[in-house]
Amino acid sequence: MSISLLTFGCRLNAHESDAMEHLARQAHARSNNGPDSPTQTIIVNTCTVTAEAERQARQAIRRAHRENPEAHIIVTGCASERAQEMWAALPGVTKVIPNQEKTTPSTWGLPEELGLTPPPSRYIRALLQVQQGCDNDCTFCVIPAGRGHSTSMGIDEILPKARALVEAGHREIVLTGVDIASWQHKDSRLGHLCRTILDHVPEIARLRLSSIDPMILTPETGDPALWDLIANEPRFMPHLHLSLQAGSDLILKRMKRRHSTKDVATLIQHARKLRPDIGFGADVIAGFPTETDALFEETFQFLKEQAIPFLHVFPYSERPGTPAARMPAMPRALRQERAAKLRTLGEANRDHFLNRFIGRETTVLMESPTTGHTPEFAAFTLVAGADTPKREGTRGMLEKIRITGAHEGMLFAEII
Repeated sequence: MSISLLTFGCRLNAHESDAMEHLARQAHARSNNGPDSPTQTIIVNTCTVTAEAERQARQAIRRAHRENPEAHIIVTGCASERAQEMWAALPGVTKVIPNQEKTTPSTWGLPEELGLTPPPSRYIRALLQVQQGCDNDCTFCVIPAGRGHSTSMGIDEILPKARALVEAGHREIVLTGVDIASWQHKDSRLGHLCRTILDHVPEIARLRLSSIDPMILTPETGDPALWDLIANEPRFMPHLHLSLQAGSDLILKRMKRRHSTKDVATLIQHARKLRPDIGFGADVIAGFPTETDALFEETFQFLKEQAIPFLHVFPYSERPGTPAARMPAMPRALRQERAAKLRTLGEANRDHFLNRFIGRETTVLMESPTTGHTPEFAAFTLVAGADTPKREGTRGMLEKIRITGAHEGMLFAEII
C-alpha cells in the first residue's frame, strides 16, 4: 500500500503531515494487509485561512479521486474541522479526522507511546511543535474554530523531541505552533523555552522561530529572555516573521489586533540595533473591510518606512461567521490590486536588503547541493566564481559561502 500526503497551509500543518505519514506507515506495517486494505491512501491536510486555500484542497481531492478512484482519501485539518459533513461528502473521501486527533497514535490504531518521539522530518530545517490553538479573537480569523484554545507543550515533552531531531542529523530546528508567542509553562515564556532548548541540547547549531505575534517583543509586554537571545545568542537565528496584518492603526483596531504600528516600529528599530542585518518577514492582508484609499496608503507607507524585506501578502478573504465578514467589504478587484502593489513594494524592500550582503562571507545550511537560506532567511543559490568552477555543498550540512551577487530575490554565492 502506498501513502501520500497533500498539505495546505502553515508550517504546523506541514509538521503534522509528517507525523500522520509516520503513524500511517507504522500502522500499515503492523497490519496484515488483508483483502479489504486499500492499495493507496491519500491524506489531505486542509487549511481554512482563506477561501482560496479551501478551494484548492477541494480541487485536489476531486483530482486525486479521478486519478485514483480506488484510493481511500482521508481528510483532516482546519477546513474540515469547520464543515465535516461537506468534506465527507466529496468523492473518494472515506474518513474525516478531527484536528485534535490527527496526530494521536490511537487514531491510527497504534499504542500511545509511539507519539512520544517526533516523526522523521522531510525538511532540512526540522519543525518542532511547541504550542497548539489560539486565544486571540481577531475579527477576520477562523483558526480558533479549527484549532481550539491555546495549549502549550511542557518543556519535559519538548526537550526529548528536540534531542531526537538532532540525533537524526538536523542542524537547525524551527519552533512552530498556531501562536507560539503565547507559549507558557508555569511562569516561563517563549524566550525561556528557547534558552532551555539551546542549553540542554547544545548540539543544536541553529534555532529559528516561525511566525510570531509582535506583542511578545513590544516594550510593555515583551519577553526579556527573547530579547537577550536576539542580542547575545549566535545560534538563535537573526530572522523574525511577524504576524503584522496591517500598517494602519485604525485597521489594526478593526481587526482586533493587540499591537499598534508604533509597537512594531519600536521592536524593529530595537532588533536592528542589536542585530543590524536581522531579516524581517510579515504577514499582511490587503483590502480589509473599510480600508479606504487613505488607510491603504498608511499601510503602504509603513511597510516602506520599515523596509520589511520578506512580505507575505494576500488579499482579504471573507470567512463565514467572523465579525469582519459582516463589515463593509472592498471590491475583490481592488483587493487584488492593493495586494499586487504591496507585493511590488515587498520586492523592492527585499532587493535593497539583499544587496547589502554582496561581498560578504557567511555560514549557511544547505537545503540542496546548491541552494538554501542564509541565517537572515535570504534565499541563495551556488554559482561558478570568476576564477573557480561551481562547487556543490552537502545537503543538510553547514557550509561557508561568499555572496557574489543578487537578482530578483535570489543571492548568488560560491563555496569558500
